[in-house]
Order: sequence, then structure tokens, then C-alpha cells
Amino acid sequence: MIRKNIVLINRELSWLSFNERVLQEAEDKTVPLIERLKFLGIYSSNRDEFFRVRVATLKRVVKHQKKAEELMGENPVRLLDKIQKAVIDQQNKFERIYQVIIKELEKKNVSILNEKQLNSAQGTFVKVYFREKVMPSLFPIMLDSSSPFPYLKDKSGYLIIRLGRNGSTKKSKFALIEVPTDAHSRFVVLPKEKEKNCIVLLDDVIRFCLEDVFPNFEHDYMEAYNIKLTRDAEIDMDNDLTKSFVEKISKGLKARKKGQPVRIVYDSAIPADMLDFIMKKIKLGKEDNPIPGGRYHNFKDFISFPKIGNAELSYQKTEPLKHPDLKDQPSIFKVIKKMDVMLTYPYQSYEHIIDFLREASIDPKVQSIKITLYRVAKNSNVVKALINAIKNGKQVTAIIELQARFDEEANIYWAGKLQEEGANIIYGVQGLKVHSKMFLISRKENGQINQYAHIGTGNFNGDTARIYTDHTILTADKKITEEVEKVFTFYSDNFKGGSYRHLLVSPFFMRKRLTQLINKEIQNAKANKPASIILKLNNLVDSEMIKKLYEASSEGVKIKLIIRGICSLVAGVKGLSDNIETISIVDKFLEHSRVFIFNNGGDEKYFISSADWMTRNLDHRSEVAVPIYDKKIQKQLKEIIDLLWADNTKARILGSKQDNEYRKSAGKVKIRSQEAIYNLFKNVKH
Repeated sequence: MIRKNIVLINRELSWLSFNERVLQEAEDKTVPLIERLKFLGIYSSNRDEFFRVRVATLKRVVKHQKKAEELMGENPVRLLDKIQKAVIDQQNKFERIYQVIIKELEKKNVSILNEKQLNSAQGTFVKVYFREKVMPSLFPIMLDSSSPFPYLKDKSGYLIIRLGRNGSTKKSKFALIEVPTDAHSRFVVLPKEKEKNCIVLLDDVIRFCLEDVFPNFEHDYMEAYNIKLTRDAEIDMDNDLTKSFVEKISKGLKARKKGQPVRIVYDSAIPADMLDFIMKKIKLGKEDNPIPGGRYHNFKDFISFPKIGNAELSYQKTEPLKHPDLKDQPSIFKVIKKMDVMLTYPYQSYEHIIDFLREASIDPKVQSIKITLYRVAKNSNVVKALINAIKNGKQVTAIIELQARFDEEANIYWAGKLQEEGANIIYGVQGLKVHSKMFLISRKENGQINQYAHIGTGNFNGDTARIYTDHTILTADKKITEEVEKVFTFYSDNFKGGSYRHLLVSPFFMRKRLTQLINKEIQNAKANKPASIILKLNNLVDSEMIKKLYEASSEGVKIKLIIRGICSLVAGVKGLSDNIETISIVDKFLEHSRVFIFNNGGDEKYFISSADWMTRNLDHRSEVAVPIYDKKIQKQLKEIIDLLWADNTKARILGSKQDNEYRKSAGKVKIRSQEAIYNLFKNVKH
């Protein structure tokens, strides 16, 4: 579509194209079979969030259709129709892929059985398991046409059950059972028979034992079908001035659980009369995105599919490597004082960060630690280190972003824990989300305060650091640490914005500085000097920055883009973007780091950042990009980017057709960038 003469791809449709790339991984025969199942789980989890957030937003703006079309450049009703068509097409592909994987697993002696496929011994095992484990967690609700339909929770799977009598004039009875995956694993591993490994899903355990659930009802047959409802996940904030921000978020979380339905997924084998009964009861129509699916929903559970069968069915585990400059060092402070250090996850160990915070927590010279927390691990060693620092007399200030979507409850919990121990807690900044990934340690050395900073692209989360690719810079360079201090001052006093020569800080300066850097490349191109830009991002959506990249391309600046997710820019349009190439890499690890490289007339400028190029990041969030001054680290970062760009195995070309064509290099050695990057670090001489 065209918006203000800028060629742009709609962000929602681009996101669906990204999730199609995840589906491609599930289809890829070179990916181990259990990992392919996990990619189906990731696809499903992604799609749930898409409906809970993006589709829910579109449904909200439909009532303001004309104004929405002016702002979006697209009719929201027509866009919802396009989304519905794309999602159903993908769902059909999803089901085909699942059936292929199931058949391939059977050849490898791993079978996913339904309740009708259990042999006598397996049936006996399932009956015992059900009575001892599952039955106490089941609370069936009987349904009838006159009573209100029970509330269906977001993200939960349900079985809708009919108890019928052949030849009877009495109406069938209906019941509803929530599949209790909060209390039990979705997957029940059956006793091994010779070489055969068998699994039955919890849904089918319940189906197999329905007679035990409804012993007092007269019936000749039972049938059970999966349904699942997705609800609007937006938090509506209370404007009551007497309530604290924490209270408002907590109340909003409760309201979210009862958000408006935005989608229902159902087993496509369900009889029409049962589906009509459900749709009428929950007051949904055809315009409300009913999605016909397969026998099972909530495929996100497949992310935790059991590791059974031969080792070849799963990815070989790659242990994170120790950083050569930090390995076996008694003090990380001494190393950072002498040199900057870049850590790259998950190839290198996140334990270095825990070690650094642990050292700081007991070091008598450390006086204070300031940190931003956006998403932390469930059992966070980062928070434990901060609590230990407080107990050892250090001042700890934590800026905790309560509006980190879907992590609000966890953040409220950790904020409470830190506050109980005596930490100074700052709940973000009014009107902004704090998305920067920083900590600052102040240490008294020889009578003066020296500071040590962490600036990164990923959250302080040891769990995601094993699957997300991210970069972290550890530095004692005063040019950087003094400006990091300014950012923390702004968090505690929002009237002190500060000025910055080195860091790129949003929402005040980052857009302007990035524009200046692009303009410099344009000037150099016009002067027939080398001019190029390399960007690695999760999402590229902001129309003004895209317009600037189009301008740069038109003037001859060579631009390479590595975009994991949404890309609204269209590469390769003659006269507009023919100097822009765009790829996307979806593989074993989630590409999450943001890297900006500008040629700058041969004196290249390097940045790593917490910010994508989206309007929300540049204008409505507190983000930080840090320059990389160390030549050795610049070289290493460039080697990583070069390997990503050379990928001819997992890289897809992002073009106007959104067809996710794999990038092939005939006759060349196969390069799978994530494996190559791990080997790069593995072969670093200590």
C-alpha cells in the first residue's frame, strides 16, 4: 500500500509473514523432529499474542472506522478480513505439518496416541493415572440453553462434551471441562514397550475416562471436542488519583482476564449444532474470527514437549562458552577497569553477569547499584544478587517497568521483594516505558568514585539468555558511565533529561541522532565517497525512518537490513529502494540483538541498542544505544554481522511478495550463521 507516497507493508500482515517463517522451521526436514514440534508451539504462542494484542486493537478501532483508516492508511474491517484469510491458510498448513511430523516420529519409535489407539496395558495405566492425578483437578460444568454460558478463561483449553442417547426424544446433555494444564503436564509419557516410546495428551486422557467423570448420566455415547477462546489483553488503566500505580496495574490485570473475546478456535470436526450452541452462548458471530482447527489447541504447550527417543530427534545442546577475558578471573572489576568487554548470548555464558553482580554485592568498595528491570527470570539470580547487595549495606535502586506486557504480575512481585529488603524502587517514568537494559555500579577507589556500566540489547533474564541472541557491553569508560548516570538521574527526576554526546537516548535524542547519521551517509554518497548502513533489528516499522532509508538508497547508499520480525520497508523497488537488501533469519535461537553500523566515510560507527526502529521505541519509550569504541570489539561485532549476512541456510529474503523465499547461494559452502557464530567464539584463542 501507499501512505503519503511512501511504499509500506502493513505491519500486521508483515507480522503474519514473520510467523509464517516460524512455521517454515516446523516444516523444514533438516530440523530435528521434536524441535519441529516446538516450532509449532512457538508459532501457536506467537499467534495467540497477536490476537490478544494486535487484532484486539483493530477490533477496538473498528467503531471509529473512518478516523482509523486516515491514521492507519488502511480500512480496519478489510484488514481484519485479510488477517482472517491469512490465519486460516496458515492454520491449514499447520495441521498438514503436524500430521507429517507425527508420521515421521512414528518411524523413529515415538508415537503420539489418542484415546482410541491405546492398547489394554496402556489403557490400564491411563485409567490409574487419571483417577490418582487428573480426576481431582476436574470440575465439569453442565450446560443448558437457559443458563448463562460459563466464563471461558483466556489461554485455557476446554473440552465441550455431548452425552447423547440414540433414538431418544430427550435432548442431549452438554458439559464443559477445562483441561487442567496448570496442574498437570499436557503430555503423559506411557510405559515404554520394547523400543517404542508413546505419549498421550492430557486432553485424550480425559476423553478416555469420561465414563468416570459422568457415571450418573444416562447416555449411549459421548463426544468431546476442543475449544479455546482468546481475549483482548489490553490493560485499561483506572484514573482514580487516590490509587497508586501498582494498584492501578493490579486492577487492570484482573480486568484483562475478563477482556472481550477476539477469537475462538474449535475442532473442525465438531458437529454444526454444537458449534452454533457455543457461538450463540458466548455471543460471537462469523465476524469474530472463528478459526476451524484440528483436534488439539493450545499448541504452545508443545514448546515443552518431552525429550524422548533417540538423541537425533532434538538439537544437540550447546553449552555457553566462558568469555576468554573473564574466564577464571578472580575479579571482574579489575578486567573491566582495563578494557571493555562484550558478551554475546547465548553463545557466551550469562553467568558472568551474575558473577559480576555477586562480586559487587559483597565488595566493600561498592557503594551503590542502579538497574533497570523489564522482564526478569521466574527464579531470578539477578534479583537475588541485588537483595544480597542490600543486606551487605549497598544502596540499590531498581527502575521496574510495570507495563511490560504479560510480565506485569512478575514485576509487581519482584518489586515487592526488593522493596521489602530496602531497595529504592522507581516504577518507570510517567508516559514512557523504560526499556533500556542497564546497570551502573559505583565503587570507591583510592578516595574517588569510579563507575562500571552494563548496557545491553536483552533483558536481565538468565532463562531467555539461553535462547535469545543478545549483546552486552561492560565498561568503565567515563564517557559512557557518566552518561549512563544521567539516564538514571532522569529516571529518578523526570525534569532532568540531560544531554548526551555518546549514548543515543530515546525519546529525546535517538531519532534525531539516527537521522543525522543517515544524512552523513547520504552526503558521502553524493560526494562519491563510500557510504553504507547495516542494521540488525527485530522490527522496522517507523514510517519516518523508512522514508529516510529510502532517501539514502535513492542517493546511492548501500543498505543491508537483517530484520527478524516485522519489516514495513520494501526492498528492491526501482528508483526507491534498489540499493537496499533485506533478509530475515529464523533458527534455533531467537535473533534479538539490535546493531547499527554506519560507514561514516571509512571511520565506521558501531552501536548496540535496546531499541527497534518503531515509533513506540523512538518516541514513547526510554531506550539506549551505546557506541562501541573498542576496535577489537568492533571487529568481533562485524564478524558476527558478516556471518549473519552470509547465511544461505536459514536466511529468507524479505520482499514485496512476503513469500519468505529462502536465500540460496548456488555452488557455495552452506553457511548456517548461528552455528558459525558459536564456532567463531569456540575457536577464539585464550
